Amino acid sequence: MATLRPELPLAGRRILVCRPKPESHRLSEHLRQAGARVWELPLLERQVLDETPAQRTMIQNLDQFAHVIAVSAFAARLLLERIDTWWPQQPMGIQWYGVGTATADIFASAGLKPQTPATGFTSEHLLALPDLAAPAGEKILLASGEQGRELIHDTLRQRGADVTRLALYRRQCPTYNRAELEDALSTFSPEVVITLSGETLNNLVALSQNTNHNLKQQLIVVPVERVAQQAKNAGFQRICLPAALDDNAILICIAEQLAHPGHNTQA
Repeated sequence: MATLRPELPLAGRRILVCRPKPESHRLSEHLRQAGARVWELPLLERQVLDETPAQRTMIQNLDQFAHVIAVSAFAARLLLERIDTWWPQQPMGIQWYGVGTATADIFASAGLKPQTPATGFTSEHLLALPDLAAPAGEKILLASGEQGRELIHDTLRQRGADVTRLALYRRQCPTYNRAELEDALSTFSPEVVITLSGETLNNLVALSQNTNHNLKQQLIVVPVERVAQQAKNAGFQRICLPAALDDNAILICIAEQLAHPGHNTQA
C-alpha cells in the first residue's frame, strides 16, 4: 500500500468530485497526485443527441455564419465531429469562440484560431469581447446543450444578431441507489466537494436529502459568484471560488483554503 507523502499539498484530504465524465477522471488524478483521497460521484450525465435534418442543414451551410460559439469543451468536440462529416476543410471567414480556455483549446487543436476572454471564463466575459459587441445583422451559430443559460443567445439577439442554437447533447442527473450515495456522502465523509455548475449543485442537494451527511459544513468549490449565491441559499457555509476552472487552479484553491481557513472563501 502506498504511503502518503505529508509534504504534498492535499495529503490525506478527502475530496468528492462531482464533475461529469471524463472531466472527473482527469481532475481526480490531478488531486491524487497532490496526495488527496478522491471519490468520484458524477452528478451530470451528457447524452449525445441524434442529428436532425435541420441541424444537418445548419452544418452544411456553416459558411453562412460569421461567428461560431461553443459553450463548453464537450459542445466544441461534438461540433467539430459533425463539421468533419461535411467539410473536408474548415470554411474560411468564420470567427470561432470558446467560453473558457478549455473550450477554445478544442477549436485550436483543430487548427482554428478561436477567441476567448483574456480573463474570466463565463458567458458574461465572452459577451464582453469586442467582436461580439455590435453583431447586428450577422449570423451566429451557438453550439450548446439542450438546456442551459440563455444569456449568450438572448444578449446577442438583443444586439441585433441572427442567432441559431445547435443543441448537441442533453444533460441529466445520473441514477444512484441509496447505498451508493451513503458510501460517497457519509462513509467517505468528504472534507471538500467540487460542484462546477449550478445544475450539479442542484443535483447534489436533491440526491443528498435522505442521506446522513454533513456536507453543508464542508468546503464546497463552485465556479462563479452566481453559483456561490445558490450554494449559500442552499445552506452551505464554506464556499470557495477558484481563480480559474483548470485543474491546477482548483487544486490551489482547495489547498490554500484547507491550510488557511477563511482564505479565498465566502461565508
